Amino acid sequence: MADTHESENVSCIVADTHSTISILLNIFIGSLSVLTICGNLLVIISIIYFKQLHTPTNYLILSLAMSDLLVGALILPFFIALSVNSCWYLGDLVRSMARSLDILLGTSSILNLCCISIDRYFAVCHPLTYRNKINVHAAAIMILVTWGVSTLVGTCIVVVGLNEGKCEGQCLTFDIPISSITGCILSFYLPAAIILSIYLKIFLVAQKQARSIQNSNCQSIKSGASVSKMERKATKTLAIVMGAFLICWAPFFTGVTLNPFINYSVPKAVIEIFGLLAWSNSVLNPFIYAFFYSWFRVAFRMIISGKIFQGDLANSKLL
Repeated sequence: MADTHESENVSCIVADTHSTISILLNIFIGSLSVLTICGNLLVIISIIYFKQLHTPTNYLILSLAMSDLLVGALILPFFIALSVNSCWYLGDLVRSMARSLDILLGTSSILNLCCISIDRYFAVCHPLTYRNKINVHAAAIMILVTWGVSTLVGTCIVVVGLNEGKCEGQCLTFDIPISSITGCILSFYLPAAIILSIYLKIFLVAQKQARSIQNSNCQSIKSGASVSKMERKATKTLAIVMGAFLICWAPFFTGVTLNPFINYSVPKAVIEIFGLLAWSNSVLNPFIYAFFYSWFRVAFRMIISGKIFQGDLANSKLL
């Protein structure tokens, strides 16, 4: 049974949130939140604790894991709170801040992936100069720029949101007005285009390297080929991470971008489903790392088993 809620001359229908579907949805989102936090926490602890993982690439992965962790710790619980009370009037400032945080973390995720693609480009396409150009200092600059731009985009969303008037009915972070389309372009479409272009270039170079290796019997080239093979494997893994991100986020950004131009004919429920799909991406990356990277699997096992608390294992070799 639904009842009517009135706030500041605005009334809306409060749906019964105790239905079986609603309860199951909240259990699913809650489980997703826990998995996201635990999985990305394993990645963060692994990279910070084990010195073998102190590389520029892994620092970029650490930044990505931090974005995903915050999604699980802040965004998903906020959605559960909203779903429990579909007519919860949070006020303009809180509503805009929630949407800002959502966009900030989404932007930081794809910008981190953009930085990772740049790292892979130099590793595969310019292996001789890679260590000089992509070092810890360069990784730190990329991370600072990523979070700085993401914060700027998120802040702009707050300013735009405060100028849009009162929130009526269900106030979800999925509602993105036509005035914020520029933010979608800057935070998703443009970085996604850059990432796809870079990985296409990497793929072409990797194919060329593979043909050169097959046509050569030189021992020194074979030695270099082993390193090149490792770099290509890392690139393939991170390309899968990028592909998963695009598959999860593309429907959401496509929906919210087109919706203002088609008189908001896309149902809110569909946008919400796209939003959940986007957020579910935050739980995928740790499993991808564990599946493809043997050193992450070893690190995860040592952390889960509590071995890192039994002695100083920071210098341990993770295969």
